[in-house]
Amino acid sequence: MNRYIVPMSLLGSAVGGAVLLRDYVAGGACPSKATIQGKTVIVTGANTGIGKQTALELARRGGNIILACRDMEKCEAAAKDIRGETLNHHVNARHLDLASLKSIREFAARIIAEEEKVHILVNNAAVMRCPHWTTEDGFEMQLGVNHLGHFLLTNLLLDKLKASAPSRIINLSSLAHVAGHIDFDDLNWEKRKYNTKAAYCQSKLAVVLFTKELSRRLQGTGVTVNALHPGVARTELGRHTGMHSSTFSSFTLGPIFWLLVKSPQLAAQPSTYLAVAEELEGVSGKYFDGLKEKAPAPEAEDEEVARRLWAESARLVGLKMS
Repeated sequence: MNRYIVPMSLLGSAVGGAVLLRDYVAGGACPSKATIQGKTVIVTGANTGIGKQTALELARRGGNIILACRDMEKCEAAAKDIRGETLNHHVNARHLDLASLKSIREFAARIIAEEEKVHILVNNAAVMRCPHWTTEDGFEMQLGVNHLGHFLLTNLLLDKLKASAPSRIINLSSLAHVAGHIDFDDLNWEKRKYNTKAAYCQSKLAVVLFTKELSRRLQGTGVTVNALHPGVARTELGRHTGMHSSTFSSFTLGPIFWLLVKSPQLAAQPSTYLAVAEELEGVSGKYFDGLKEKAPAPEAEDEEVARRLWAESARLVGLKMS
């Protein structure tokens, strides 16, 4: 029987080349070395995945980090992990349930009372393709958490962010926004048969539209806001998609996913970049795909849709219009 022996040097080169290809496809590390010593940062959904890695990256750069999460046991554990890994002891856990307007108002009130400044707000938390669930206040879950929850939170913290200027807001959207459409006749899927994919895409389009309109309203305040697609990452976000339990996905598509799907650490680089990069000072109302600014979907650029969505969002969450 013929035996073919692959030299270890060749095998190492092949593996190394594959890793480089994967990292090239997925996008690289944050190019900025800027620090944020003493700046206060809030990261929502920071107990796991991209949020936890973003919090860790910003803690390494000297920030006072507030992890805002629904599950306090996991949140406290994540804060402890980050303190241990970075030796930054200014990392704290706070309760925030974005599916509850009451919880959002309580969290914002505590931040306003306890924190002198808020320099960076990373609206990271999300749910993806869940069943037809509703929030505590009756909103379709994906719209409620991904858009409406962060819409209210951001607005409640705006005065603090303005007083802390220059400050930044980073909204995590998704490439899926390009397939989204804002249905003003049925935003909460009360009239139509529920489509979890379409609901997710609508929620992520809403994030980009919110970013555009908020940027317009913040002109001249020293507060910037940008949206980003972090890339597809191996996180708990996809737990409702069936990818993790599918044999076909695991064995047939596994090698493709390995190349195209980012680690949480790599997927946190765009959020880190938007939060710290000195060259982005004053840049606002933009959409980033990874580390690169790109044009979003045409509907995401529609100023009338953005204004209408703002007004409807404010009505739904009980926010006074200004």
